[in-house]
Amino acid sequence: MKKAILISLVAMSIIATEGLAWGQKGHDVTCAIAEKHLTKRAQRHIKKVLDGKSIVYWGNWLDNASHTPQYEYAKPWHYKNINADQTYDEVPPFKDGDVVVAINEQISKLKSGELSHEEEALALKMLIHFVGDIHQPMHLGHQTDLGGNRVNVLFFKEETNLHTVWDTDLVESAHKWGYPEWVDQIDRLDRKERKTIMQGTADDWARETYGYTKGIYQETPEGTKISYDYIAKYTPLIEQQLLKGGIRLARILNEIY
Repeated sequence: MKKAILISLVAMSIIATEGLAWGQKGHDVTCAIAEKHLTKRAQRHIKKVLDGKSIVYWGNWLDNASHTPQYEYAKPWHYKNINADQTYDEVPPFKDGDVVVAINEQISKLKSGELSHEEEALALKMLIHFVGDIHQPMHLGHQTDLGGNRVNVLFFKEETNLHTVWDTDLVESAHKWGYPEWVDQIDRLDRKERKTIMQGTADDWARETYGYTKGIYQETPEGTKISYDYIAKYTPLIEQQLLKGGIRLARILNEIY
């Protein structure tokens, strides 16, 4: 009986983590940074669309919702897988869409002004999540290993996979902060630096992320034992990607509203 329960819990854990990005903390940080840089007009409109709640409240919602029948169609929209023998621009369009297509589609819908209140709220919740996703390197991972989900590694003594390490373990290990502390500590660029980060399109940002992904694969082959040195090496990249995601999300939302 105990064995059956354990197997069931392990299976549930696999289902819950497959396809997620940044985990709760990462999405909270991204959205909180974005919220800090919204115009007053955008803040007012977003508050109305989300029935008084903030984008931080909804930042991680889609990771859970995508595992329900109602929103299962959105599962492929969290990532854009690229194999080791492909460049970013060689990847053909995916039949069911990908994170870049999804971001562009939500932006187009929100700019159209033709959505009902419910449709606008859904498109906004999806957009804020996908902009976070596109900055998580393993969401531009290899299709052959499901974005690192099949690359088994040890995080200290815990058996896990490369995708989960980048979703949650590195963020939680880099700094023992709540998301307000993350925002306070890493969101310190001047206006000119923020303007530089805001430039580009979803394709540009995904291509940039994929550049980091290639290095991570080289550094973290199957069976890698991840410890303090790995955390120290990649903490600056974690900080950079969360900051870029937040600043770019703010730009998009300010343009829409």
